[in-house]
Amino acid sequence: MMTTTTPTSSRYTRPLRLLRPPGVYAPQHDTRLLLNALHHENIGRGAELLDVGTGTGALALHAARLGARVTAVDVSWRAVLTARLNARLSGHQVRVRRGTIASFPGHGWDIVISNPPYVPSPDASLPTRGAARSWDAGHDGRAVLDSVCDGAAASLRPGGVLLLVHSGLCGTGATLRRLRRAGMRAEVSERTFVPYGPVLQSRAGWLRETRLVTGTQQREELVVIRAERA
Repeated sequence: MMTTTTPTSSRYTRPLRLLRPPGVYAPQHDTRLLLNALHHENIGRGAELLDVGTGTGALALHAARLGARVTAVDVSWRAVLTARLNARLSGHQVRVRRGTIASFPGHGWDIVISNPPYVPSPDASLPTRGAARSWDAGHDGRAVLDSVCDGAAASLRPGGVLLLVHSGLCGTGATLRRLRRAGMRAEVSERTFVPYGPVLQSRAGWLRETRLVTGTQQREELVVIRAERA
């Protein structure tokens, strides 16, 4: 069992220490970017928040710190058990279940946050086990993204907000168009550029062949999409 820490923010300088077993996604640049976006929201005490693809529970626990009533879901039992343990160790109350955004039909959320798998993969099928389950998302990286967009549009309350982080390789414009077609006001609220990690470095040739990147590009754009239900 490994330990990791969550990124700090302007409102909380003390990071959370989290247990992270092998195969559960560790908080990284995308976690930090989504955390920054979360702290820009006016989260009232008792706001109903859903964290989709919770991993270690890092973002769910920060949302609970802000006073939200948090439900966290993940398709991985290992992630679910890890998030439950981290919630208990931190002293924050978070309901953690195995599932997806579609597991709560009819529920109206105030906020949905998600750091889903979004890395384009040479394999079109989604992995069902192992560490790659946390990042591989089909040829275009949208196998999970699109379901999160559709689920949030259907389950947010009027005025509710989706905060979704992903790579520019997946098509930022495609996400904005999908959300706007669903009647949501969508925009890029945060962005940053980071060096390729080991996974993208190993796929650099394939990414060039498929024209997802050009030339000798070695930096990845990360974006947070903020979408509000009208």
